[in-house]
Amino acid sequence: QVQLVESGGGLVQAGGSLRLSCAASGRASMGWFRQAPGKEREFVATISRTGSTTYYADSVKGRFTISRDNAKNTAYLQMNSLKPEDTAVYYCALDSSLRVLSTRLENYDNWGQGTQVTVSS
Repeated sequence: QVQLVESGGGLVQAGGSLRLSCAASGRASMGWFRQAPGKEREFVATISRTGSTTYYADSVKGRFTISRDNAKNTAYLQMNSLKPEDTAVYYCALDSSLRVLSTRLENYDNWGQGTQVTVSS
């Protein structure tokens, strides 16, 4: 079982920025998902094991950037131009299969505990 520990959430005004971190005990493709109150968990971004390939949800494209530092076994989600609708609990996840990337929640078999991001208007 891979352990994932997120950090970096908080309260920010609309238009502001936050950077989330996810320390992982394993190395594989990773993703960020989010879940707003009363809504289903949704895909945000994913990055391949090497970091050479990324993919984003349309709702965050151009504002969020996913990256990783494999020397530190850590993935990051830089969130800029935040909007109130970005408010959610953000989860990092790891796909221990050989898939390069995945946007599907069910393909991820290791999850962090989540970190709250709140964007005020």
